[in-house]
Amino acid sequence: MKVNIDRNKEVNICDHFELCGGCTSLDVPYEEQISIKTEKVKHYFKELGIKDFPLSQVIKSPQIYEYRNNMELSFGDLEIEGELQLGMHLRGKQYDVVTIDGCYLIDSDFRRIIETILNYFRNTDLKKYHVKLKEGYLRHLKIRKGLNTGEILVNLITTSQKIPDLSDLVELLKNIDYKGKLVGFLHTTNDDYADAVKIGELKTYYGRDYFYEKLLDFKFKINSLSFFQVNTKAAEKLYKAVIDHFKDDQKKEIYDLYSGTGSLSQIISPHVKKVTGIEIDESAVNRARENMKINNIDNCEFIQGDVRKVLEKEKKNVEKIIVDPPRPGLHSEVITSIVEISPEEIVYVSCNPKTQARDIQKIMYNGYHIVDVKLVDMFPHTSHIESVALIAKN
Repeated sequence: MKVNIDRNKEVNICDHFELCGGCTSLDVPYEEQISIKTEKVKHYFKELGIKDFPLSQVIKSPQIYEYRNNMELSFGDLEIEGELQLGMHLRGKQYDVVTIDGCYLIDSDFRRIIETILNYFRNTDLKKYHVKLKEGYLRHLKIRKGLNTGEILVNLITTSQKIPDLSDLVELLKNIDYKGKLVGFLHTTNDDYADAVKIGELKTYYGRDYFYEKLLDFKFKINSLSFFQVNTKAAEKLYKAVIDHFKDDQKKEIYDLYSGTGSLSQIISPHVKKVTGIEIDESAVNRARENMKINNIDNCEFIQGDVRKVLEKEKKNVEKIIVDPPRPGLHSEVITSIVEISPEEIVYVSCNPKTQARDIQKIMYNGYHIVDVKLVDMFPHTSHIESVALIAKN
């Protein structure tokens, strides 16, 4: 199915909506989605007894369609031995898959790639990987695009049970009429039993194994599995909301906890004396250091290690801390370490306001209060919203 849509115009429900588990609110007007999300966040804080909730702004996504720059798709079928599918798992289903070549949330280049790859493998004897039987070849497809650079990276993930020549597929992909530009096609083998993307062996069939994206005035080198904000245009809004809390901090040294590939650390670096990022993922730290060189930044440092252990070891008193943890939020021992450092201010960035509210309540018990909260809608047509809270000492 081919669609041609305006990135912000209200559209009809897509053909997959009743089946696909990728989005949940495509049938709800966008303004109403924002209202529902805002009230939900207020409720998270209110039910914990935090009555004075200083919500100053709700920032909408600049694009509400075709905003996703990263998709992880599964090969599968809708019925046993049915036609091969490439897309998302059905709502509430662990194994069934529906093709999403008409999805409104992904870039049109993604739809062309899905259609091309699916048609190619439907005309071969290569089967989807069967998790229970541990048989088959096709597992996942990762597509990533720099929405500001146009660079596209495709990664096909299979088992090693067969070793076909994929040159014909690569030629088909190279000859697609893209809005952007294909800069790499990768083939990853993954024989792990878990139904998740893992790298066993990586082969670059075409181009390079990374792409570039730009955020604000910064350039970032990203590989197939690196974490990067899924909505480029909204991420720029998010980072500007964070920068607003660093306008008078040129003489301050700060910690950036759970710094990932260092995008946030580097974007705030012009506004502070020094940023020390702490991240457990070694590959992410290496990528952060590489991006620091690309952007000619000399006041960032990245430490690889568990945040709890690094904070216990460093015991460095800084005036300000940024935390941007995974969805489960902050470990209680990390909160203890933060409070022991006793920063004047904490900027808490969260993709899960429910765990953010829980953590902020614990921090408030230790002599802090909420100064400001901004919400940024990074995920239109889903239930998720990003939150930026400024917390200060009483």
